[in-house]
Amino acid sequence: MAKVFIYPATSLILSDLVARFGHKPLGAALGIRERIQTAGVDSPPLQITPEDPKRGLKYAAVEVPSGVRGRMAIYGPLIEEAEAAIIVTDADLAFGCMGCARTDELILFSLRQKDMPILELKYPTTDEEGIEFVAAVRKFLTSLPKGGES
Repeated sequence: MAKVFIYPATSLILSDLVARFGHKPLGAALGIRERIQTAGVDSPPLQITPEDPKRGLKYAAVEVPSGVRGRMAIYGPLIEEAEAAIIVTDADLAFGCMGCARTDELILFSLRQKDMPILELKYPTTDEEGIEFVAAVRKFLTSLPKGGES
């Protein structure tokens, strides 16, 4: 089972496809679940610990907006853990909104710097493109190694 970072990281559709083909999806749900289930997060609705801003500095300089550092505190460790990635460009907001263009750029840059298999697809806008989209995702996921964690 490969660990596959999905982009947009909030896409439940991509997360479901990755899981259906026997791999572990790495996205927002996983990162946020870790935040809210971790002892020490005692400041709802912020859901951060005093260490989170420091953790974000590993992925984004102090000069970038604090929201970028906060998001990278979640996404950075997932990118490090990733063994493959699926990137969907020009996605409809309903497909998975990331909420911050600068974070998006940093995530895409970070993913492309890693030496790992990456599938980049344009968001489908017709039924035919949708079928081709799912077929491409399936072909990519079935080509990934099945070893590793289960």
